[in-house]
Amino acid sequence: MVIKKRTNVYQTTYHLVFVTKYRQSIFTTKEQQNALKIYFQQIANNHEINILTQEIKSDYAHLLVSFPPHYSISQVVKKLKGSSARYWFMNYPETKSKLWKGHLWSSSYFVGTTGNVSTNVISDYIKNQHNKVPNKNNNT
Repeated sequence: MVIKKRTNVYQTTYHLVFVTKYRQSIFTTKEQQNALKIYFQQIANNHEINILTQEIKSDYAHLLVSFPPHYSISQVVKKLKGSSARYWFMNYPETKSKLWKGHLWSSSYFVGTTGNVSTNVISDYIKNQHNKVPNKNNNT
């Protein structure tokens, strides 16, 4: 998707994956998974981030995002992870005890760029995450 702004035109799409600290199962109910999706969307709306697709599993989040080139990938990741953790613990404080030092997300993350053809493939992959059976031994 090409986005036109007053000072630039861009087409950037990134596949982001965040995992919980020590891959703890935190988002175990549909309600919790939907709440996290809403948190991510609220953050995105406030920071010029367009979430194209997202899927939440018990211990990780997949997002397909686009954002203006004046943001770096690390800035966007920091906004999404930091703010979502604050929102999460305000609404689900009991989950903090399952996490080492109360950190929701691992300090690491995955980011991949997409091209026009592979964007649809990745989007379908993320959408189909709800059909996968959780397995701690598999990579995200």
